[in-house]
Amino acid sequence: MIRCTMVILAWLLVTALPTARAAPLSPTSEDGTAPRVPLDYLPALKGDYFPLTDRGSGRMHHVYVRYPEGYDASAPTRYPVVYLLDGDSLFPLLAPTHLFLHYDEKLPEAILVGIAYGGFDPAINKRNTDFTAPGADATPEQGGAPGFLAFLRGQLVPEVERRYAVDPARRILVGQSRAGYFVLWSAREAPDLFWGRIASNPAPGPARDALFAGALPHARDDLRVAVASGTRDTVERRRVAREWADVWTSRADAPWRVGFFEIADGTHAASIGETYRRAMLWLFREGNDPPAPTR
Repeated sequence: MIRCTMVILAWLLVTALPTARAAPLSPTSEDGTAPRVPLDYLPALKGDYFPLTDRGSGRMHHVYVRYPEGYDASAPTRYPVVYLLDGDSLFPLLAPTHLFLHYDEKLPEAILVGIAYGGFDPAINKRNTDFTAPGADATPEQGGAPGFLAFLRGQLVPEVERRYAVDPARRILVGQSRAGYFVLWSAREAPDLFWGRIASNPAPGPARDALFAGALPHARDDLRVAVASGTRDTVERRRVAREWADVWTSRADAPWRVGFFEIADGTHAASIGETYRRAMLWLFREGNDPPAPTR
């Protein structure tokens, strides 16, 4: 009986093998020749991808692009463009968030660009280098912000504007934690490069004085910087956010309007969605008075 059962199972396995081998390993394009990118099946993330090597550092960045609904590159419409630092985590989170804000809050559609390292392993993820400024108190692995800013200005932004239907007058830069520090630092170094900036729970970093030095020459008078602080973040990080907002709100030479957002019960990382919602609505609703820092 046992031997008979084993023979039957062996026969069933053999007859099933051709069917198993014939099954495709992955979905293919309509012409059946090339595998499709899995993200093609997620309409909220529909868009594009390209790698871009930083000529300065020699490191490659993975650039993910989310299209607005109904995007047509040949149409005359030009969209705001939102650059997301730490794209490994923020792009898949904030791309659908932007779509929902468009539905519910009538936020203008935008092209979102996630700048990713390709992983969180420190061997390839160099955020601690790219997002910190050089200074006497910088460690050997820090201080790469000037090089990363040069990459944004000289390579990534021109490439995005060559490939996609973006509005160069409405560029936005978004960063969280260490990347939030970079957002604030870059505002002083290259005020006109981005119309709007969002710094969520900026982390302390080296060269603190550089955050408060006078801004470099600029031509625009409509620039905005939103700074957010979660009430459950650390005391030190909350101090960084509040101090930057306080100082630049009161300075006559500030080239930007400052909006300060306190996220009630907000944590360091998980409140980025609410920060994005409040800051983006402030950026795009003309005539809004910027929120002031509160004590």
